[in-house]
Amino acid sequence: MNPTIRPLHALPNLSDDEQRIVDQFHALYYNKRLWATTKWLGAACLKSPTDTWVYQEILFETRPTLIIETGTAWGGSAHYLGTVLDAISLRDPAYVARIVTIDTETRDGEADHPRVTKIKASSLAPETIAQVRGTIRPTDRVMLILDSLHNRDHVLAELHAYAHLVTPGCYAIVEDGDINGHPVHTDFAPDQGPGPLEAVTDYLATTDRFEIDRAREKLLLSLNPCGYLRCVRP
Repeated sequence: MNPTIRPLHALPNLSDDEQRIVDQFHALYYNKRLWATTKWLGAACLKSPTDTWVYQEILFETRPTLIIETGTAWGGSAHYLGTVLDAISLRDPAYVARIVTIDTETRDGEADHPRVTKIKASSLAPETIAQVRGTIRPTDRVMLILDSLHNRDHVLAELHAYAHLVTPGCYAIVEDGDINGHPVHTDFAPDQGPGPLEAVTDYLATTDRFEIDRAREKLLLSLNPCGYLRCVRP
């Protein structure tokens, strides 16, 4: 690693040698497709355990009442979020939260959870955006997770469609910013080339509502480098 040119995904609190070690493990984890083997209570989750740990910390700290997720896949991540919300509600019965997850496909064996509503449509269809907006209540605290297609144009369009719905103090999480060399590359053709991290860079150039929270990458392996965006302004 050239010490004068740090990669865009590099963590500010790591030396070049430390970042190189993290990147090597990240590439090993990703290229062995271990992320594709992770399950939550039997449901395919398709995330790293380090990121899901951070998710539950965010949920506990920020208490969103509505989580909007694009990219349902087999429903494992929404199911995971639902069970974490269940656990928080056991401690705080007054806390009521729900999840809306969006995907164009229905897959065999999709996980379900009572807190989860599924929308089977394009996340960028005007009627889908309107439907999601219609679920928001005046008192909601809204969180956003983007995990559908991972090419820059699609993610950037989703940010423009949904990020303004996020409540100050809550997060917009842009997943899989590690592709396009940050530090790995995908073999999934629609997502090759500029991806989520580039979309985040382009989106943040248009708004001051969000700040990248690198502290959420404290466990070093994150598939979402620069993707934890904390909403800091209305």
